[in-house]
Amino acid sequence: MKKHIFLIAFSLCAILVNAQDSTQVEKRAFTLEEAILYGLDNGYNSRIAKKDVAIALKQKWEIIAQGLPQISGDANYTNNLKQPVTLIPGEVAGGEPGTFVPVTFGTQHSVNATGTWNQLIFDGSYIVGIQSAKTLLQISENAKVKTDLEVKKAITDAYGNVLLATESVEILKKNVATVEKNLSDTQKIFENGLAEEEDAEQLEITLLNLKTNLNNSIRMQAIAYDMLKVTMGIPVEEEVVATDDLNKLSKENFNLLLLSKEINVEENIDYRIAEDQTNLSEVEVKLEKSKALPTLSAFVNYGVAGYGDEFTFFDSNQEYFTQSVLGVNLSIPIFSSGMRSARTAQKQLAFEQSKLELEQTRNQVKLEIANARNDYQFALENYENKERNLELAGRIEKKNSIKFFEGIATSFELSEAQQQLFQAQQDYLQAMLDVINTKAELETLLDTTKYPETKDN
Repeated sequence: MKKHIFLIAFSLCAILVNAQDSTQVEKRAFTLEEAILYGLDNGYNSRIAKKDVAIALKQKWEIIAQGLPQISGDANYTNNLKQPVTLIPGEVAGGEPGTFVPVTFGTQHSVNATGTWNQLIFDGSYIVGIQSAKTLLQISENAKVKTDLEVKKAITDAYGNVLLATESVEILKKNVATVEKNLSDTQKIFENGLAEEEDAEQLEITLLNLKTNLNNSIRMQAIAYDMLKVTMGIPVEEEVVATDDLNKLSKENFNLLLLSKEINVEENIDYRIAEDQTNLSEVEVKLEKSKALPTLSAFVNYGVAGYGDEFTFFDSNQEYFTQSVLGVNLSIPIFSSGMRSARTAQKQLAFEQSKLELEQTRNQVKLEIANARNDYQFALENYENKERNLELAGRIEKKNSIKFFEGIATSFELSEAQQQLFQAQQDYLQAMLDVINTKAELETLLDTTKYPETKDN
């Protein structure tokens, strides 16, 4: 009996374990380059930008189609449930003069169908509209480029934060292990009467602070991963792993040639977007001027109609009558009391304003590139400085540790050396991240990063 119970319990445990394994989500691993490519294809902002371009293409065709033939049709069936009565003079129907005879006209049932062809022959605003459609499409395409650059930079920042949090956790774990060993050794020395209790207490304070920072870093690591997933367009419930190494990645982002790279400001995406807005303002001026031109259109229709006192419209002997009309319409604006000229003046002023904003954007882009170059150069220099500081802080902490256990240095001196080392470690990690982020910022302004063609969703 016990054997059977054991077998049943073992089987249930196996089923539960298999069910749990089947619900586990497979982790997806990404390098930084892979994360960027994935985000450009699947990120929310990238997908929205692709939809904007698709909408602009449809808007362009909508404008073009306004000048192409427009065909419409309509059909109507009427059942005069109670036909209207009309009074006619009696003498018309052979009656006495001064009297009236009630009569009804038409049939109880009637049906008619008409097809109409409308064609725009000339409209100045239509010609300008075609130009505006091209400009709107260009605006959407440049906005897509801008979005891709921002997505690349956002993923780089988020990916770097993940690596920073991961490295912080690993370093803090090592520091906790080191201080725990120092505390354990110091407590033993104190128990033998060879050290002050204060020495152990000072190390315990350091250990408590390290554990608090470690727990916080673990939480920050989880948040950093969630931010990366959102930026890449991955649900936060899925598991991802960043496979790059922060130190290696920072060294790969050393590019001194980037500091001297020059581009025409006209190639900058912010300038191109501002230029698109200026072009659109110019088109709007032309559009207002075109409204003073005449408009010429034509139409032709063809229809059939049938009548009867009974519903016989599907019978073969039903008689139908045809009709057709051809028409041309010419509309000439003559006088608007200055309304059109006022609107044109407004658009002209807006166009001049957009040219000023374009010039402002040119100078702003130059300033941003100069600042980005300075930030990147500082990040490179700061990285080398923090790397040297970490080496020196490690040597100082090691010497003070030896002195402390030899009874030469105090616990305060050891604690100070340890805090200096811990800060140097964090500064070094941040310096590595700054190299990656400032390079991404400079590349965004220089628009030097090229991407493969992404698939339309």
